[in-house]
Amino acid sequence: MTAARSPLPSADRPQPGLRERKKIRTREAIRTATYALVREHGYDATTIDQIAERAEVSPSTVFRYFPTKEDIVLTDEFDPVVLEEIRQRPAEEPWPDTLRYVMRRAVRLGACEDPEVARLRARLTVQVPAVRSRMRESMSATGRMLCAAVAERTGRDPDGLEVRVYAMSLIGGLMETSMYWAENGCRDDLTALIDRTLDVLEHGLPSRKP
Repeated sequence: MTAARSPLPSADRPQPGLRERKKIRTREAIRTATYALVREHGYDATTIDQIAERAEVSPSTVFRYFPTKEDIVLTDEFDPVVLEEIRQRPAEEPWPDTLRYVMRRAVRLGACEDPEVARLRARLTVQVPAVRSRMRESMSATGRMLCAAVAERTGRDPDGLEVRVYAMSLIGGLMETSMYWAENGCRDDLTALIDRTLDVLEHGLPSRKP
């Protein structure tokens, strides 16, 4: 998904300073340039030099923000927003309900930002082995974030086996959902697919249909 706005009202959210705002603008310029070039020329034919020129920055600046071209496609500001959403839910709310609410909202936020970028990123994950490989590598960082969120809500140890297995099962399930969505032309309703994914994680594999 693409970078998402914080769900908190602006009055309740710390405002970034000038330096951070400049960093955000630079990151977004690099991402926007990359997506446009990939649409025009394809992923493999798009170079860092082309991205830098289109974004009006130096190649070294691109590498300072994104170590690899794959990171430009995959990195966003979304994980902190998801964690913030989880923390905003009522403490007495059952964890599965919290997770379902947050995942549905995540899909809506991503679609509101730029649905075509969401589709492009999903397609690249399926079509480009380097992007898919990098995405699998990045799962560990997202998994640690989710472990912390699960532990915070459930009172468990974030390094405990059960929490780690649950978090990584969720991350893996969501990645497979994104790939399934892309493999089927991004025609399905992504929110409905997320609901099906969470049903499997919560209740196990459904019985075989007669």
